[in-house]
Amino acid sequence: MTARMHRTARASAVSTAVRRCVATPAAAGVTVIVAAVAAAIVVPLVRWAIVQATWTGAPADCRRAAGGACWAFIGHKAGFILFGLYPAALRWRPGLAAAVLVALVVCTAIPKYWTRWLLAAWAAGLALAFVVMRGGLGMSVVPTQQWGGLPVTIMLTAIGLAGGFPIGILLALGRRSRRPLPRAAATAIVEVVRGVPLIAVLYVAVLVFPLALPTGLSVDKLTLAQAAVIVFASAYLAEAVRSGLQLVPARRLDAGLALGLGWWQTMQRIILPEALRTVLPSFISIAVGFFQDTSLIVIIGLFDLLNTARSAAQDPSWLGFYTEAFVFVGGIYFCGSAALSRYGLWLERRMAGAHGGVHMSRPLSLTTAAPPE
Repeated sequence: MTARMHRTARASAVSTAVRRCVATPAAAGVTVIVAAVAAAIVVPLVRWAIVQATWTGAPADCRRAAGGACWAFIGHKAGFILFGLYPAALRWRPGLAAAVLVALVVCTAIPKYWTRWLLAAWAAGLALAFVVMRGGLGMSVVPTQQWGGLPVTIMLTAIGLAGGFPIGILLALGRRSRRPLPRAAATAIVEVVRGVPLIAVLYVAVLVFPLALPTGLSVDKLTLAQAAVIVFASAYLAEAVRSGLQLVPARRLDAGLALGLGWWQTMQRIILPEALRTVLPSFISIAVGFFQDTSLIVIIGLFDLLNTARSAAQDPSWLGFYTEAFVFVGGIYFCGSAALSRYGLWLERRMAGAHGGVHMSRPLSLTTAAPPE
């Protein structure tokens, strides 16, 4: 019965959209123009990507069949594009690490898993991913200079946002503090970091920060880049959290204090859950931006997914197939960004639910606020 109702609703929506496209002469004219432009783009694209494409073979086969896409190049270079310089025989390790990080992100996106166990899962998952990527415990060690591709992109994005989230909350609370020193410090950090591009933060972390270290002490470049991404993400997340705090009525704090809760308990059990519910869509937008901005690490000599694709196209044997490489990684970026966007829409629907808010699990539920012991 429900499936039939959904089918009827979809058919009705399609019928309404068609009627609107030809409702007036002007609408019909615009529809014809849009259809012509779409056909002018889609037809050559299909001819290049499918009809005239070379799916298997050597570079000479692609050059003889000039005019279509050379997907044989992707078949030969997919391992390098996805995992960079990581040894070919050990690519299952970055694949497993990437799968663990993606699983952690998926669990984090599901409200019923928003418990204290999630923090333990993140700690265990990150440790597992690092050990698998680096080696040890009987596995051969692969230095971070050989890491690259999709695992690095996922790692910088996921750890950057996960590490920046608690720091962002502290910075947001600091900016709203009545005490001048914490407020000034938090404001300075947020404004300085948000006032410069990510490239500048990466340069400071990789080129300037090591100069301040004692002689003989060095920090891995990928670790410094990860720390820079965490700091940069915390500044943007702090502003999102602060905007959510401003939307929470001041009487919530008074009510919590009247119940006998301390300031921090009121923040933890009442204010922050309501503020975070409000700005969850903003978090999704920030996550999409960071997922795409990780390509900037190429300026410090690291290679994420986009830059391994560019390097693959510079192979003398396969020289010139940049379009296929960028289409391939563009598809991966599109799928990741689309998944985050769809998740954001799903969250918005939950926020507009019958109870007027996200159905959160107990630790973040306003109704579970317990009186002090």
